[in-house]
Amino acid sequence: MAGLMKLACLVFTCMIVAGPITSNAALNCGTVNANVAACIGYLAQGAPTIPPACCSGVTNLNNLARTTPDRQQACRCLVGAANAFPSLNAARAAGLPKACGVNIPYKISKSTNCNSVK
Repeated sequence: MAGLMKLACLVFTCMIVAGPITSNAALNCGTVNANVAACIGYLAQGAPTIPPACCSGVTNLNNLARTTPDRQQACRCLVGAANAFPSLNAARAAGLPKACGVNIPYKISKSTNCNSVK
């Protein structure tokens, strides 16, 4: 229950912070967070395996982020989410796209420079 409350607060915070920078992007942090919500147990709570819903969300998010502004926005949302979870397993986060069979043009990390994403 506490993890769900943290996720809800994270989604709300990301929507407020990223709202002004989403003018050129069709994606918003609510959409990004909804797509990766199933990954939280694996990335931050130590679940032993990646849930299928997590990989479905990662794949869907990749399909939604087709333009540079959308990819940059998705990146910003993921970096914001990563920074909101102190217990995030950085190696699992960085390896998540590959583990789900998805190729993204940046590393999921707390320090990714999303402005450089093309």
